[in-house]
Amino acid sequence: MASGGSKQVASILLILNLVLYFIVTVIASWAVNHGIQRSRETASVLSIPARIFPIYFPFGNMATGFFIIFSLLAGVVGCATSLSGLLNIFKWNISDLYAASMSSIISWAFTMLAMGFACKEIQLGWTDSNLRTLETITIIVSATQLICTSVIHVGVSEVGRV
Repeated sequence: MASGGSKQVASILLILNLVLYFIVTVIASWAVNHGIQRSRETASVLSIPARIFPIYFPFGNMATGFFIIFSLLAGVVGCATSLSGLLNIFKWNISDLYAASMSSIISWAFTMLAMGFACKEIQLGWTDSNLRTLETITIIVSATQLICTSVIHVGVSEVGRV
């Protein structure tokens, strides 16, 4: 009976994370596209070290580039983890739960890296409203991914005892 509750909670959290990671991917993709389109005209007047990088973000602050790239990575890895985690949770056997737990930990690590850059960007100040939305959702998804990882690990321990 307890494993059924863990299975339901894990499924709900994985669906929630899938939606949140999709939003992170969409906003970060927009920011990368916007940076690529505007980088040629904006970076042409910069000094040599700043002109070397292929993408210059004309909005935000000095942490914006790192934050957007790592948010995009975390979003893509998180979407893949959530989808494969849902498939593994539906099977609910020990080997599939181990796979779901390890991919969940990897996704959480990428998300924590992006969250660290989000916190640094907040500390440096002045960001666009789209970037503030991306920062907020990244911080929220890092917490929900941690809870989801914990629930999957509880499911592993419950299935392993039986």
